Amino acid sequence: MEFLNGNTVGIDLGTTFSTLAIVDNEGEPTPIPNEDDEVETASIILLAESKHVIVGPNRSRAAMEDPENVVERIKRQMGVGYHRTFDGHDVTPEFVSSLILRKLKQDCERRLGPIANAVITVPAYFNDTRRKATQDAGRIAGLNVVSIINEPTAAALTYAWHRNHLGRADHTETHRILIYDLGGGTFDSTVVEYSSNSFHVVATDGDVKLGGVDWNDRLADYVCEKFLEKYAVNLHQFPKTMQILRNDCDVAKIILSERENASISVRHEGKSLSVPVSRELFENLTYDLLQRTADTTEYVVQSANLTFADLDAIVLIGGSTLMPQVPAMLEKLTGQKPYIHEDLNPHTAVARGAAIHAAILEAQYNKENTQLSERVRKMLENVREEDVNSHGLGVVATDPATKQIINHIMISRNTTLPYSISKTFQTNKDGQTRVSVQVMEGDAPDPTACALLGKCRVLFPEGLAKGTPIEVTYSFDKAGRISVSAREKLTNREAKIEIERRGVLTEADLEKFIQLADQYSIE
Repeated sequence: MEFLNGNTVGIDLGTTFSTLAIVDNEGEPTPIPNEDDEVETASIILLAESKHVIVGPNRSRAAMEDPENVVERIKRQMGVGYHRTFDGHDVTPEFVSSLILRKLKQDCERRLGPIANAVITVPAYFNDTRRKATQDAGRIAGLNVVSIINEPTAAALTYAWHRNHLGRADHTETHRILIYDLGGGTFDSTVVEYSSNSFHVVATDGDVKLGGVDWNDRLADYVCEKFLEKYAVNLHQFPKTMQILRNDCDVAKIILSERENASISVRHEGKSLSVPVSRELFENLTYDLLQRTADTTEYVVQSANLTFADLDAIVLIGGSTLMPQVPAMLEKLTGQKPYIHEDLNPHTAVARGAAIHAAILEAQYNKENTQLSERVRKMLENVREEDVNSHGLGVVATDPATKQIINHIMISRNTTLPYSISKTFQTNKDGQTRVSVQVMEGDAPDPTACALLGKCRVLFPEGLAKGTPIEVTYSFDKAGRISVSAREKLTNREAKIEIERRGVLTEADLEKFIQLADQYSIE
């Protein structure tokens, strides 16, 4: 882990909003305001003109722009092979996300000076490909990404700091908490066990395509149905109108969190309609979305071999938890009121936790050049964090008993990280030079029910005899990234590993996007 000279920050790279934070000399994890003095920057990019973008424009303004010039919800596309034409270039989510990160970096440097190192958060349920995409976005943005941390883990650090439990030698209690994290575009439910100097994720699960924008879309669909009934016009076919409508539905959702009724107006080609929506109707329209989070939460607690009565607190993270239906559902499900406190802001808790994690790493690995005060460094240097993998890791193999093709699990989900496991097999002929295996993410026995991470080729040293033992080691690092290594056991020579990952950028791609990003002015 190499730290460059400059500030080390934590970044919550969100679907709808992003925030940058830093731990100051007093040990306070502090969100840094952008140039508009807001601690959250909308994760929206507006192409103002060639090589000039506006990151985080006023949402009303963005809604009025040509949809071809607006990019939003890009986090949902990370690591899935998505491409689009932007300013005449074929770009990926990594490049688009890097523009958001550059904006955060640029605004922070105006206040604090150079930023070199960053911890970036990801949903706990992000797989290896999505995690690499996030790291690559940071690299394109000119950041030295020293760590990727799961959002619920970051939130748990913020909660512990908020309760004055973090790094205190006189605090010996152990706490079990449930982090319920419903953001703009993703959802995670995670059980964390912690003491003053030890944080251990027990179990986690989630959905990378479930968040507040889905609640917005249900409102938009409802308004579209009413418009279709009255005018026989399907608004879904008109991107400009839908862009404005989605923004208005987001506003209505916020209003319905505070009031019992709201109204959504839509105009299209001289036709207009005002649609009243009650909180009760909104909750009925989105009941199944909320139930999905309840089912996941129940499953996670069971996976941790706990009951809800074993939990000390249920902590709400993410702006979407401000919808009244969320705490009401959790209280009914768990039998206890979720922990809500004005000093634990669900919008910024993840970014603040990322900053705490960044400070912990600085205290442990960058002692000579750290920006931290001696008091803060001493407080954090002994804090230990343990996360788990959200996806199992397996290889495609033949079941010797049934002769069927299976996903042979090497590392089960919810295994404490880092973790490695080795498997020894033998070459089946003289002079064999390679073996190729398919590496899968997922816990299902059927490979077709899992995600293919990529093909791994093990290239052997020359001159091996038939039956030579080859040991292959599969590993998850602390950030949930996967690696594979191999060695020939008779002479302990390392074998060469080639992994063809699906949907990730090559070094050449990265260099191209770094050069392209340098050409843009960002405001």
